[in-house]
Amino acid sequence: MGQQVENSDLRPEAIRSFTKSILRDLRALERMLEEGQIEENVRRFGAEQEVFLTGRGWRPAPLSLQVLERLGGDPFTTELALFNLEVNLPPYRLEGRGFSRMEEELNVLLGKLRAATREEGGEVVLTGTLPTLSKSDLTLEQITPKPRYYTLNEALTGLRGGEYHLRIEGSDELIIRHDSVMLEACNTSAQIHLQVGAGEFARVYNAAQLIMGPVLAASVNSPILFGRRLWAETRIALFQQSLDTRSATPYVRDLAPRVRFGDKWLDGSVTTLFDEDLARFRVLMSGPVDEDPFEALDAGRPPKLQALQLYNSTVYRWNRPCYGISEGKPHLRIECRALPAGPSVADEVANAALWIGLTLGALDQYGDPAHRMEFRDVKSNFLAAARHGLNAGLRWLDGRTWGAGPLILDTLLPLAQLGLEGAGVDSTDIDRYLGIIEERVTTGQTGSEWMLRSLDSMHGTGTLSERLAAVTAATSRRQEEGRPVHEWGLARLEEAGGWTHTYLRVEQYMTTDPVTVNEDELVDLVAFVMDREKIRHIPVEDRDHRLVGVVSYRSLLRFMVNSGEEGLDDAPPVKEIMERDPVTVAPDTLTLEAIDLMRDREVACLPVVREGKLVGLITERDFMPIAYELLEERLRHGE
Repeated sequence: MGQQVENSDLRPEAIRSFTKSILRDLRALERMLEEGQIEENVRRFGAEQEVFLTGRGWRPAPLSLQVLERLGGDPFTTELALFNLEVNLPPYRLEGRGFSRMEEELNVLLGKLRAATREEGGEVVLTGTLPTLSKSDLTLEQITPKPRYYTLNEALTGLRGGEYHLRIEGSDELIIRHDSVMLEACNTSAQIHLQVGAGEFARVYNAAQLIMGPVLAASVNSPILFGRRLWAETRIALFQQSLDTRSATPYVRDLAPRVRFGDKWLDGSVTTLFDEDLARFRVLMSGPVDEDPFEALDAGRPPKLQALQLYNSTVYRWNRPCYGISEGKPHLRIECRALPAGPSVADEVANAALWIGLTLGALDQYGDPAHRMEFRDVKSNFLAAARHGLNAGLRWLDGRTWGAGPLILDTLLPLAQLGLEGAGVDSTDIDRYLGIIEERVTTGQTGSEWMLRSLDSMHGTGTLSERLAAVTAATSRRQEEGRPVHEWGLARLEEAGGWTHTYLRVEQYMTTDPVTVNEDELVDLVAFVMDREKIRHIPVEDRDHRLVGVVSYRSLLRFMVNSGEEGLDDAPPVKEIMERDPVTVAPDTLTLEAIDLMRDREVACLPVVREGKLVGLITERDFMPIAYELLEERLRHGE
């Protein structure tokens, strides 16, 4: 979630004072650029690794604080949700075997993280979106209890002026609303940093924008959210919408999203990006500023630019400009935020090598792409890659529209090799990591494709919840083995760890598309639907989709008996025969509680309701798999 600040003040006067500090930092940065104080001719790269922590049934587990206590802090740190953590890697010189060193050190750190997490009964998973995540995991009870996260939620929600709305369409469609910033916790990334000189910043930044679409197409790893098949890299849509503070206007107006790719090529210095952001996006929060940047400059010290850095951490460009200090010298970086976590560490380092190699190679071969291609085509490439992965059609500098795979294999891999060679990267590293990309693209098995193929191979076996758990378990185990995703075998249902974990809560197996009727519809329609769909219970909704009753097969028979032959010629509405105030449960209700409720209240179905609106349905039939598994286990053990 960017720069971490423990104390913040949202009062208008505090925001105004902090805004003044941001503007002062920006003027100080301009002075540093004019005086040539930014470090030049040095290439460093680094990474931030975000992870999910899981527990029973491979579901998200709020273990971060306990795990951090075992680890002792740096380089491990908290994230927004208690089921997320972040690992910060040191910067590496872009030369020699730097990528191999990154892979080795990240594997060591993740090994420590796995050991600490297992001591708390959990597991670590590297994936863009966790397949087993449910909306009930996104309550404010799961937010990391630190002031900066509560402040961020309050600021963004206040600016939004209401609930967050999420709508993503892929093979399936997801339409939900949520009351907090916790939707952002659904995704994790592997963020890559590249140090760039001040004089070359605009050209390198434009090159990074140019190649982002193809790199993303080869790196997609997030096809599933809340059990729905959406984009190849669903994180892109999810992250933008989960932090979107825009609201509808009565007329057509262009409002920039706070999470953004950009709308034009960079023409100017790095400060142009900061100027643009300050003009478009409100300052969300204040933070402590214990240094005057001009006093630091006059004393010969590089200023920390605390206010500017905090503000920058609340504007989420997919390629974000960053300021920092390394070895006592101020520098500029481009932070690539679009790449997902996983599938393996080797894959992540290969993605980093591709992004860095292509950025430098494109700069060397093409110069500033702003003079060679329309920016709208570059932005379209990015969105097409997020939606379709290697199946995307991408427009390139030659004016042609390529398939992402052929473009990468024929044109971009050689370009990335030139970029890495020019930076002095060892040929062994170049061959290993670009070789991983080549094999991944040739086989077509990205992380997203592996996940979808695994789910397809298990179709017709187990429940959806079991299949999602199996994919998650297989992801964790295969990435610990260290092999890249193009070598992974498909997930198997038995890897889920047993059926008991997939029936813990109602939301794991409820029917999410129940047949419903409106309270004013014809009773005869209910009878027709029950007969055609072979169902015995139909929830009744009003025009605002609020649950107002249930029609059961029993109540329908009772009506027919009581009405007699004369009543059959009438056209009564459903509300005359429905059972009002039905017994309901929430999605996160434990299965045992639901069974007890059905037994005590002598009902055969339970509508699942959130805030008065129907979100699912469970019936006695849904418990048949449980009965079968229990019976099979008893017979197997001779009980």
